Amino acid sequence: MPEIAVERLSKRYGETLAVDDLSFTVEAGRVTGFLGPNGSGKSTTLRALLGLIRPTSGHALVLGRPFHELANPVQTVGASLDASDVHPGRTGRSHLRTLSAAAGLPNSRVDEVLDMTELTPARDRRVKGYSMGMRQRLALAAALLGDPKILMLDEPANGLDPQGMRWLRDILVALAGEGRAVLISSHVLSEVEQTVDSVVVIGAGRLVMQGSLQDLIAGDQRPALVRSPRRDELRELLEQTGASATVDGRSDRMLVHHASLEDIGLLAAKHGIPVFELTRAVSTLEDRFLELTGEGGNVR
Repeated sequence: MPEIAVERLSKRYGETLAVDDLSFTVEAGRVTGFLGPNGSGKSTTLRALLGLIRPTSGHALVLGRPFHELANPVQTVGASLDASDVHPGRTGRSHLRTLSAAAGLPNSRVDEVLDMTELTPARDRRVKGYSMGMRQRLALAAALLGDPKILMLDEPANGLDPQGMRWLRDILVALAGEGRAVLISSHVLSEVEQTVDSVVVIGAGRLVMQGSLQDLIAGDQRPALVRSPRRDELRELLEQTGASATVDGRSDRMLVHHASLEDIGLLAAKHGIPVFELTRAVSTLEDRFLELTGEGGNVR
């Protein structure tokens, strides 16, 4: 059974369909990136999983149950949806102690999560003096109070400097390595690419793609990058086989679609055409994300 299961989830606000028949799963021991353009339904889905809104139809399940049916919700799910949702007059430690007391947790756990998030030196400072990066750490500390099996984090990298992003990446990977399911919604795609194992991409409230990061950005669907001094001759031969090629007018390179590296190499060898470079073009998460979701024109 997956840790998180969204099953044909829909949520309508009046005439607006925020989430539309969405289904995906999140497994334990992995960091899963939850990606989509602004307004694509990510926050609505997270709120449904946490029982903060009632679905119009479908289910949002944690360990096979709706959130409100969990016997020990704090020990099951830790969540951060808004790092700024803290009383500015409280200190970091008093904020966490209030949360721990409400959940029936010992104060010793507060000190543990302050150490985990490297906030111990700032624990007695008022939150209004925290930077955005420090507030993100405090939000993560709050999510970790119950030592949960599942973490759901909405834009946890906002406000973090490069050092903070590396720290966040390391701690999320470590938490998943302990067997937890980690679901992060983020628009910082360069950071997501270095952190996640799996991705769920949505657009206009619908599932666009779910799979491993490598499935998303790699594979034979990427064009081949070919460099040859007889580029145009090779291009004509390739197009006779059904492939298509886009040339670089400033060099002897071209991008070839709908042909394997083996077929390109064999065709060039058959006709005695020298090839100086033959590889798959590099694709990034951002490239594939934009291909899959477009430029947000159809996103609610």
